[in-house]
Amino acid sequence: MDYIRAEEKERLEEQLRECFEKRRALSKRLETARELGDLRENAEYHAAREDQGMNEARIRDIEQRLANAIITDDESVPDDMIFIGATVKLRDVESGEEQFYRLVGEASGSLEDDFVEVTPSSPLGEALMKTRVGEVVRVDLRRGPKRFEIVEIVD
Repeated sequence: MDYIRAEEKERLEEQLRECFEKRRALSKRLETARELGDLRENAEYHAAREDQGMNEARIRDIEQRLANAIITDDESVPDDMIFIGATVKLRDVESGEEQFYRLVGEASGSLEDDFVEVTPSSPLGEALMKTRVGEVVRVDLRRGPKRFEIVEIVD
């Protein structure tokens, strides 16, 4: 199961529409490449087939995410509980360093924000789900366990 917000669902549906449009363009590209002759030595044909395979894999991935998605309703979550869409300030218990994190259904990959995006399926996301300010969470990372104190929920 995958928790996502309504905005993330809309973004996934738009990406799916774009992939379907790309599917038509890739079919035309394959037709054109076939007309160029011998397929064994036709680089354009092989490149188009590879692009088609990646596009089809993306379509399957998005369709599966949408089929398994649970759309979260911000109204039903208490204001003091961390859930999808919440931005929180965490303090590393060992170092005292503070950082902002946002719990998202799907990471956008943007590096321009003032926070780090985490998904509910990540170790930190799992630890943060349904916690409250003042709690200390333990996160099992590759480099070993870390503990974070939840300082505040920003929005």
